[in-house]
Amino acid sequence: MDAASSHKTIAFHTLGCKLNFSETSGISRLLENEGFVRKDFDEVADVYVINTCSVTDNADKECRYLVRRIRRQAPDSSVVIMGCYAQLKPAEIAAIPGVDLVLGAAEKFNLARHLHDLVPGGPAKICSCDIESVTGFHPSYSLGDRTRTFLKVQDGCDYSCAFCTIPMARGASRSDSVAKTVQTVRQLSDRGDVREIVLTGVNLGDFGRVPDGAGTTETFFQLIKALDTIDGIDRFRISSIEPNLLTPEMIDWTAASRRFMPHFHIPLQSGSNHILGGMRRRYKRELYAERVHRIKSVMPHCAIGVDVIVGFPGEMDEHFRETVDFLVDLDVSYLHVFTYSERPNTKALDITPVVPIAVRNERNKILRNLSYRKMQDFIRRHQGQTRKVLLEGHVKTSMMEGYTDNYIKVTTPYRQEWANRILDWQL
Repeated sequence: MDAASSHKTIAFHTLGCKLNFSETSGISRLLENEGFVRKDFDEVADVYVINTCSVTDNADKECRYLVRRIRRQAPDSSVVIMGCYAQLKPAEIAAIPGVDLVLGAAEKFNLARHLHDLVPGGPAKICSCDIESVTGFHPSYSLGDRTRTFLKVQDGCDYSCAFCTIPMARGASRSDSVAKTVQTVRQLSDRGDVREIVLTGVNLGDFGRVPDGAGTTETFFQLIKALDTIDGIDRFRISSIEPNLLTPEMIDWTAASRRFMPHFHIPLQSGSNHILGGMRRRYKRELYAERVHRIKSVMPHCAIGVDVIVGFPGEMDEHFRETVDFLVDLDVSYLHVFTYSERPNTKALDITPVVPIAVRNERNKILRNLSYRKMQDFIRRHQGQTRKVLLEGHVKTSMMEGYTDNYIKVTTPYRQEWANRILDWQL
């Protein structure tokens, strides 16, 4: 009996983005193929794996909390930490009592092999946490966790935004080919139970850069046009795309698409050109507004989500007011608001003045309130319409949820015959 076979049960917990969820699901299936039995994270298991994020300080703190919880719940288990936090701060994680293995970005898909060699209870082992080793592309997708399937088609980033550690955590931009991605989607289609696929990546619009620095051979536009021809998948969504990579041609094509939903999530980060320059973003607010206006001119019903960061160094009251005024006037549907937090080895640390934490939190609250008003207005504008809703197949209460094509949330009492089905729904 080898070392891995003694670890029959394994539990996963994912922190962070849809990309992390797709990778956790893919790695979990690899482990099940090796003979492991997946358990819920709240159950006692032989191995616990935490797939971490490091976009905010909260993700770091949550990782530490989870390790302590595991030690109380299953003191004889093994604990593996992987993901962005593991890549960025391996020594810090290895020093957390109870951690047995830290896997960098290049090794997380080799988890099964590492578990064969793992000896619980000794010093934490660190594997491949140098960014130079992060070169290959590992496709992955979520399955069974939610009605929607998150499909990773791109990884890494070549941008150098002043606030971001992701290029240091995930390496250079790289992706699979259009042909291989189409093959994966056809396999998902053949299952018969996948209704919607959400395309995910770090910088999704940069799709086409092949691994190991061999250049760009294909484009994201080519990918989505190829996916639109596949029968058996009712819906596709683009999880997030940079405004400078969302071309007018792509917008017009989506408006006429057979399967791509009228829903874009477009990071803004700030409505002030001064702050955008300090952030080292690759566009100005005028381009962002132009993209939104283009979308609404061809798809008035389209949902548009926006990422915004508040409290970036140098953001004075007048810069924040620019952001608020810009968003108030912009026809967008909801905001994802992030409070800036200092990250090691980022350019933002050299920018002054530093915005006080209390001011950051107050600005966050202001934009969250604006987001609520924006979403309520978007919903009101569609009241009385009949739209297609995909209802979730899983239920934890007596209610079930779903989303319209343009991302309006619907909640209704659970009915088995509606699970994982697309229905006409009057809003």
